[in-house]
Amino acid sequence: MREHQLDELRQELDEINLKLLKLLNDRAALAKRIGEVKQKQGINKFDPERERAMLETIVKHNDGPFTDDTVRYLFKQIFKASLDLQQTSQKKTLLVSREKQAADTVVDIKGTLVGAVKPQVVAGPCSVESEEQVFEVARALKEQGIELMRGGAFKPRTSPYDFQGLGEEGLKIMRKAADEFGLKVISEIVNPADIEMAEQYVDVIQIGARNMQNFELLKAAGAARTPVLLKRGLSATIEEFLFAAEYILSGGNSQVILCERGIRTYERATRNTLDISAVPILKNESHLPVLVDITHSTGRRDILLPCARAALAAGADGIMLEVHPNPAVALSDAKQQIDIPTFDTFIKNLRASRLLDEKPAIVR
Repeated sequence: MREHQLDELRQELDEINLKLLKLLNDRAALAKRIGEVKQKQGINKFDPERERAMLETIVKHNDGPFTDDTVRYLFKQIFKASLDLQQTSQKKTLLVSREKQAADTVVDIKGTLVGAVKPQVVAGPCSVESEEQVFEVARALKEQGIELMRGGAFKPRTSPYDFQGLGEEGLKIMRKAADEFGLKVISEIVNPADIEMAEQYVDVIQIGARNMQNFELLKAAGAARTPVLLKRGLSATIEEFLFAAEYILSGGNSQVILCERGIRTYERATRNTLDISAVPILKNESHLPVLVDITHSTGRRDILLPCARAALAAGADGIMLEVHPNPAVALSDAKQQIDIPTFDTFIKNLRASRLLDEKPAIVR
Protein backbone atom coordinates (compact mmCIF):
# COMPACT_ATOMS: atom_id res chain seq x y z
CA MET A 1 0.00 0.00 0.00
CA ARG A 2 2.78 2.38 0.96
CA GLU A 3 4.79 1.43 -2.14
CA HIS A 4 1.73 2.16 -4.28
CA GLN A 5 1.36 5.58 -2.61
CA LEU A 6 5.07 6.36 -3.23
CA ASP A 7 4.74 5.46 -6.88
CA GLU A 8 1.72 7.75 -7.22
CA LEU A 9 3.59 10.63 -5.61
CA ARG A 10 6.59 10.08 -7.84
CA GLN A 11 4.37 9.97 -10.91
CA GLU A 12 2.78 13.24 -9.83
CA LEU A 13 6.27 14.74 -9.35
CA ASP A 14 7.30 13.59 -12.83
CA GLU A 15 4.21 15.25 -14.31
CA ILE A 16 5.00 18.50 -12.51
CA ASN A 17 8.60 18.32 -13.77
CA LEU A 18 7.34 18.16 -17.34
CA LYS A 19 4.94 21.03 -16.73
CA LEU A 20 7.81 23.06 -15.25
CA LEU A 21 9.96 22.26 -18.27
CA LYS A 22 7.26 23.46 -20.63
CA LEU A 23 6.73 26.63 -18.61
CA LEU A 24 10.48 27.29 -18.49
CA ASN A 25 10.78 26.86 -22.26
CA ASP A 26 7.73 29.07 -22.80
CA ARG A 27 9.36 31.70 -20.58
CA ALA A 28 12.67 31.33 -22.44
CA ALA A 29 10.97 31.82 -25.81
CA LEU A 30 9.28 34.97 -24.49
CA ALA A 31 12.56 36.25 -23.05
CA LYS A 32 14.22 35.66 -26.41
CA ARG A 33 11.54 37.74 -28.16
CA ILE A 34 12.01 40.50 -25.59
CA GLY A 35 15.74 40.42 -26.28
CA GLU A 36 15.12 40.86 -30.02
CA VAL A 37 12.90 43.87 -29.36
CA LYS A 38 15.52 45.38 -27.04
CA GLN A 39 18.19 44.86 -29.68
CA LYS A 40 16.16 46.72 -32.30
CA GLN A 41 15.49 49.57 -29.88
CA GLY A 42 19.10 49.72 -28.67
CA ILE A 43 18.14 48.92 -25.07
CA ASN A 44 20.47 47.08 -22.69
CA LYS A 45 19.43 43.47 -22.22
CA PHE A 46 20.06 43.47 -18.47
CA ASP A 47 17.56 45.63 -16.58
CA PRO A 48 18.31 45.42 -12.82
CA GLU A 49 15.21 47.45 -11.87
CA ARG A 50 12.95 45.13 -13.82
CA GLU A 51 14.62 42.07 -12.27
CA ARG A 52 14.24 43.50 -8.76
CA ALA A 53 10.53 44.23 -9.36
CA MET A 54 9.89 40.70 -10.65
CA LEU A 55 11.63 39.15 -7.64
CA GLU A 56 9.64 41.29 -5.21
CA THR A 57 6.37 40.24 -6.84
CA ILE A 58 7.33 36.56 -6.82
CA VAL A 59 8.47 36.61 -3.18
CA LYS A 60 5.32 38.46 -2.19
CA HIS A 61 3.25 35.53 -3.51
CA ASN A 62 5.45 32.84 -1.97
CA ASP A 63 3.39 30.63 0.35
CA GLY A 64 6.18 28.09 1.02
CA PRO A 65 7.49 25.60 1.79
CA PHE A 66 10.52 27.23 0.10
CA THR A 67 11.93 30.20 2.01
CA ASP A 68 11.97 33.62 0.35
CA ASP A 69 15.75 33.44 -0.02
CA THR A 70 15.50 30.08 -1.77
CA VAL A 71 12.86 31.43 -4.12
CA ARG A 72 15.04 34.45 -4.91
CA TYR A 73 18.00 32.18 -5.65
CA LEU A 74 16.02 29.87 -7.93
CA PHE A 75 14.49 32.68 -9.94
CA LYS A 76 17.78 34.54 -10.23
CA GLN A 77 19.18 31.43 -11.93
CA ILE A 78 16.22 31.43 -14.31
CA PHE A 79 16.73 35.14 -15.03
CA LYS A 80 20.44 34.57 -15.67
CA ALA A 81 19.75 31.67 -18.03
CA SER A 82 17.27 33.83 -19.94
CA LEU A 83 19.81 36.67 -20.25
CA ASP A 84 22.45 34.22 -21.49
CA LEU A 85 19.96 32.91 -24.04
CA GLN A 86 19.33 36.44 -25.33
CA GLN A 87 23.05 37.10 -25.72
CA THR A 88 23.78 33.74 -27.36
CA SER A 89 20.86 34.16 -29.72
CA GLN A 90 22.03 37.62 -30.73
CA LYS A 91 25.62 36.46 -31.33
CA LYS A 92 24.45 33.68 -33.60
CA THR A 93 22.70 36.16 -35.89
CA LEU A 94 25.69 38.46 -36.31
CA LEU A 95 27.16 38.57 -39.80
CA VAL A 96 30.67 38.55 -38.31
CA SER A 97 30.10 35.33 -36.37
CA ARG A 98 31.32 31.81 -37.08
CA GLU A 99 27.71 30.64 -36.71
CA LYS A 100 26.76 32.79 -39.69
CA GLN A 101 29.79 31.82 -41.78
CA ALA A 102 32.01 28.87 -40.86
CA ALA A 103 34.66 29.44 -43.54
CA ASP A 104 37.36 32.07 -43.04
CA THR A 105 36.89 35.31 -44.94
CA VAL A 106 39.85 36.07 -47.17
CA VAL A 107 40.21 39.74 -48.07
CA ASP A 108 41.64 40.20 -51.56
CA ILE A 109 43.56 43.48 -51.80
CA LYS A 110 44.24 43.57 -55.53
CA GLY A 111 45.91 40.18 -55.44
CA THR A 112 47.35 40.34 -51.92
CA LEU A 113 45.37 37.96 -49.73
CA VAL A 114 44.76 38.64 -46.04
CA GLY A 115 43.30 35.70 -44.16
CA ALA A 116 44.71 33.01 -46.43
CA VAL A 117 47.40 30.50 -45.49
CA LYS A 118 50.34 32.92 -45.57
CA PRO A 119 50.44 35.75 -42.99
CA GLN A 120 51.04 39.29 -44.22
CA VAL A 121 53.19 42.16 -42.99
CA VAL A 122 51.85 45.72 -43.11
CA ALA A 123 54.49 48.41 -42.64
CA GLY A 124 55.10 52.08 -43.24
CA PRO A 125 55.42 55.44 -41.53
CA CYS A 126 53.02 56.60 -38.85
CA SER A 127 52.42 59.81 -40.79
CA VAL A 128 53.03 60.81 -44.39
CA GLU A 129 55.45 63.73 -44.09
CA SER A 130 56.98 64.09 -47.55
CA GLU A 131 57.32 62.33 -50.89
CA GLU A 132 60.98 61.59 -50.20
CA GLN A 133 60.15 59.94 -46.86
CA VAL A 134 57.39 57.73 -48.27
CA PHE A 135 59.39 56.70 -51.33
CA GLU A 136 62.34 55.66 -49.16
CA VAL A 137 60.10 53.45 -47.01
CA ALA A 138 58.27 52.06 -50.05
CA ARG A 139 61.58 51.06 -51.60
CA ALA A 140 62.57 49.25 -48.40
CA LEU A 141 59.25 47.37 -48.32
CA LYS A 142 59.64 46.32 -51.93
CA GLU A 143 63.16 44.99 -51.27
CA GLN A 144 61.81 42.88 -48.43
CA GLY A 145 58.90 41.54 -50.47
CA ILE A 146 56.29 43.39 -48.39
CA GLU A 147 53.17 44.25 -50.39
CA LEU A 148 51.08 46.29 -47.97
CA MET A 149 52.13 49.84 -47.03
CA ARG A 150 50.51 51.85 -44.26
CA GLY A 151 50.76 55.58 -43.70
CA GLY A 152 48.63 58.27 -42.12
CA ALA A 153 47.37 61.22 -44.15
CA PHE A 154 44.62 62.14 -41.67
CA LYS A 155 45.93 61.87 -38.12
CA PRO A 156 43.55 62.06 -35.13
CA ARG A 157 45.85 63.25 -32.36
CA THR A 158 45.34 63.57 -28.62
CA SER A 159 46.55 67.17 -28.68
CA PRO A 160 44.99 69.62 -31.17
CA TYR A 161 48.43 71.20 -31.56
CA ASP A 162 50.17 68.06 -32.83
CA PHE A 163 50.75 67.30 -36.51
CA GLN A 164 47.41 66.30 -38.05
CA GLY A 165 48.65 64.94 -41.37
CA LEU A 166 48.77 66.24 -44.96
CA GLY A 167 45.24 65.21 -45.83
CA GLU A 168 44.48 64.43 -49.47
CA GLU A 169 47.98 65.47 -50.50
CA GLY A 170 49.33 62.73 -48.24
CA LEU A 171 47.09 60.16 -49.92
CA LYS A 172 48.36 61.27 -53.33
CA ILE A 173 51.96 60.73 -52.17
CA MET A 174 51.08 57.26 -50.86
CA ARG A 175 49.41 56.33 -54.15
CA LYS A 176 52.32 57.59 -56.21
CA ALA A 177 54.84 55.60 -54.16
CA ALA A 178 52.66 52.47 -54.19
CA ASP A 179 52.31 52.60 -57.98
CA GLU A 180 56.04 53.08 -58.35
CA PHE A 181 56.93 50.02 -56.26
CA GLY A 182 53.90 47.79 -56.82
CA LEU A 183 52.46 48.16 -53.31
CA LYS A 184 48.96 48.48 -51.89
CA VAL A 185 47.95 51.45 -49.72
CA ILE A 186 46.32 51.31 -46.28
CA SER A 187 45.45 54.68 -44.75
CA GLU A 188 43.12 55.96 -42.08
CA ILE A 189 40.02 58.00 -42.84
CA VAL A 190 38.37 59.92 -40.02
CA ASN A 191 35.50 61.72 -41.76
CA PRO A 192 32.66 59.82 -43.46
CA ALA A 193 32.55 62.52 -46.15
CA ASP A 194 36.16 61.72 -47.13
CA ILE A 195 35.65 58.05 -47.97
CA GLU A 196 34.57 58.62 -51.57
CA MET A 197 37.60 60.85 -52.16
CA ALA A 198 39.94 58.40 -50.40
CA GLU A 199 38.84 55.49 -52.58
CA GLN A 200 40.66 57.17 -55.47
CA TYR A 201 43.98 56.63 -53.67
CA VAL A 202 43.77 53.84 -51.08
CA ASP A 203 43.31 50.10 -51.43
CA VAL A 204 42.21 49.64 -47.81
CA ILE A 205 40.35 52.14 -45.64
CA GLN A 206 41.63 52.09 -42.08
CA ILE A 207 39.34 53.03 -39.20
CA GLY A 208 41.53 53.78 -36.22
CA ALA A 209 41.11 52.95 -32.56
CA ARG A 210 39.71 56.36 -31.67
CA ASN A 211 37.04 55.99 -34.32
CA MET A 212 36.04 52.37 -33.69
CA GLN A 213 32.66 53.56 -32.44
CA ASN A 214 32.27 56.47 -34.84
CA PHE A 215 29.07 54.91 -36.09
CA GLU A 216 28.51 57.28 -39.00
CA LEU A 217 32.02 56.46 -40.24
CA LEU A 218 31.32 52.73 -39.83
CA LYS A 219 28.10 53.09 -41.83
CA ALA A 220 29.90 55.00 -44.57
CA ALA A 221 32.59 52.31 -44.71
CA GLY A 222 29.84 49.70 -44.95
CA ALA A 223 28.41 51.49 -47.98
CA ALA A 224 31.84 51.55 -49.67
CA ARG A 225 33.25 48.64 -51.63
CA THR A 226 36.85 49.14 -50.61
CA PRO A 227 38.24 46.72 -47.98
CA VAL A 228 38.31 48.07 -44.42
CA LEU A 229 40.87 47.57 -41.66
CA LEU A 230 39.14 48.15 -38.33
CA LYS A 231 41.25 48.70 -35.22
CA ARG A 232 40.08 47.81 -31.73
CA GLY A 233 39.27 50.81 -29.53
CA LEU A 234 41.55 51.87 -26.70
CA SER A 235 39.26 50.39 -24.03
CA ALA A 236 36.87 48.34 -26.14
CA THR A 237 35.75 44.87 -25.19
CA ILE A 238 35.94 42.13 -27.81
CA GLU A 239 32.14 42.19 -28.01
CA GLU A 240 32.13 45.93 -28.74
CA PHE A 241 34.87 45.39 -31.31
CA LEU A 242 32.82 42.77 -33.14
CA PHE A 243 29.70 44.93 -33.04
CA ALA A 244 31.67 47.75 -34.66
CA ALA A 245 32.65 45.34 -37.45
CA GLU A 246 29.00 44.28 -37.69
CA TYR A 247 28.08 47.87 -38.60
CA ILE A 248 30.33 47.60 -41.65
CA LEU A 249 29.16 44.15 -42.73
CA SER A 250 25.51 45.06 -42.22
CA GLY A 251 26.05 47.95 -44.65
CA GLY A 252 27.05 45.49 -47.35
CA ASN A 253 30.86 45.54 -47.16
CA SER A 254 32.07 42.06 -46.20
CA GLN A 255 35.77 42.80 -46.84
CA VAL A 256 36.75 43.65 -43.26
CA ILE A 257 40.04 43.00 -41.45
CA LEU A 258 40.16 43.21 -37.65
CA CYS A 259 43.22 44.67 -35.97
CA GLU A 260 44.18 44.13 -32.32
CA ARG A 261 46.35 47.10 -31.32
CA GLY A 262 46.49 46.84 -27.56
CA ILE A 263 44.09 48.15 -24.95
CA ARG A 264 44.51 50.72 -22.21
CA THR A 265 45.19 49.23 -18.77
CA TYR A 266 46.99 50.34 -15.61
CA GLU A 267 50.29 48.91 -16.91
CA ARG A 268 52.87 51.54 -17.86
CA ALA A 269 55.76 49.36 -19.07
CA THR A 270 54.25 49.47 -22.55
CA ARG A 271 52.23 52.10 -24.38
CA ASN A 272 49.19 49.82 -24.28
CA THR A 273 48.65 46.21 -23.21
CA LEU A 274 48.79 43.78 -26.10
CA ASP A 275 45.85 41.42 -25.67
CA ILE A 276 47.26 38.30 -27.31
CA SER A 277 44.28 36.27 -26.08
CA ALA A 278 42.05 38.40 -28.30
CA VAL A 279 43.58 36.80 -31.39
CA PRO A 280 42.35 33.21 -30.85
CA ILE A 281 39.08 34.49 -29.40
CA LEU A 282 38.42 36.61 -32.48
CA LYS A 283 39.45 33.73 -34.76
CA ASN A 284 37.08 31.39 -32.91
CA GLU A 285 34.09 33.72 -32.74
CA SER A 286 34.47 35.49 -36.09
CA HIS A 287 35.38 34.47 -39.63
CA LEU A 288 37.14 37.77 -40.32
CA PRO A 289 40.95 37.94 -40.67
CA VAL A 290 42.90 39.37 -37.71
CA LEU A 291 46.05 41.48 -37.72
CA VAL A 292 48.09 42.62 -34.71
CA ASP A 293 49.62 46.10 -34.57
CA ILE A 294 52.82 45.45 -32.63
CA THR A 295 53.91 49.11 -32.73
CA HIS A 296 50.91 50.79 -31.10
CA SER A 297 50.31 47.96 -28.67
CA THR A 298 53.84 48.05 -27.24
CA GLY A 299 55.30 51.45 -28.06
CA ARG A 300 58.71 49.80 -27.64
CA ARG A 301 61.20 48.93 -30.35
CA ASP A 302 63.02 46.39 -28.18
CA ILE A 303 60.10 43.96 -27.90
CA LEU A 304 58.63 44.16 -31.41
CA LEU A 305 60.10 40.85 -32.55
CA PRO A 306 58.88 38.63 -29.65
CA CYS A 307 55.45 40.27 -29.81
CA ALA A 308 55.28 39.66 -33.56
CA ARG A 309 56.20 36.02 -33.01
CA ALA A 310 53.59 35.70 -30.28
CA ALA A 311 50.88 37.25 -32.49
CA LEU A 312 51.61 34.92 -35.40
CA ALA A 313 51.90 31.88 -33.13
CA ALA A 314 48.48 32.74 -31.68
CA GLY A 315 46.99 32.56 -35.18
CA ALA A 316 47.06 36.16 -36.42
CA ASP A 317 46.77 36.63 -40.18
CA GLY A 318 49.54 39.21 -40.12
CA ILE A 319 51.23 41.99 -38.22
CA MET A 320 51.46 45.76 -38.60
CA LEU A 321 54.35 48.00 -37.62
CA GLU A 322 55.69 51.50 -38.24
CA VAL A 323 58.87 52.24 -40.21
CA HIS A 324 60.48 55.64 -40.74
CA PRO A 325 63.77 56.61 -42.47
CA ASN A 326 64.75 58.72 -39.45
CA PRO A 327 62.46 58.13 -36.45
CA ALA A 328 64.21 60.78 -34.35
CA VAL A 329 62.74 63.56 -36.51
CA ALA A 330 59.34 61.93 -37.14
CA LEU A 331 56.37 64.26 -36.74
CA SER A 332 54.38 61.61 -34.85
CA ASP A 333 55.17 58.51 -32.77
CA ALA A 334 58.91 59.22 -32.99
CA LYS A 335 59.79 56.96 -30.05
CA GLN A 336 58.13 53.82 -31.34
CA GLN A 337 58.96 53.76 -35.08
CA ILE A 338 61.96 51.81 -36.30
CA ASP A 339 64.44 52.84 -38.97
CA ILE A 340 64.97 50.93 -42.20
CA PRO A 341 68.11 48.94 -41.17
CA THR A 342 66.30 47.83 -38.00
CA PHE A 343 63.28 46.90 -40.10
CA ASP A 344 65.44 44.79 -42.41
CA THR A 345 66.89 42.94 -39.42
CA PHE A 346 63.42 42.52 -37.90
CA ILE A 347 62.05 40.92 -41.09
CA LYS A 348 65.10 38.68 -41.42
CA ASN A 349 64.70 37.40 -37.85
CA LEU A 350 60.94 37.02 -38.16
CA ARG A 351 61.33 34.98 -41.34
CA ALA A 352 63.87 32.79 -39.55
CA SER A 353 61.10 31.75 -37.15
CA ARG A 354 59.15 30.36 -40.15
CA LEU A 355 56.00 31.96 -38.77
CA LEU A 356 55.58 34.00 -41.95
CA ASP A 357 55.53 30.84 -44.05
CA GLU A 358 52.17 29.53 -42.91
CA LYS A 359 49.67 30.18 -40.13
CA PRO A 360 49.50 27.54 -37.37
CA ALA A 361 46.40 25.40 -37.44
CA ILE A 362 43.72 26.50 -34.98
CA VAL A 363 41.66 23.76 -33.35
CA ARG A 364 38.10 24.91 -32.76
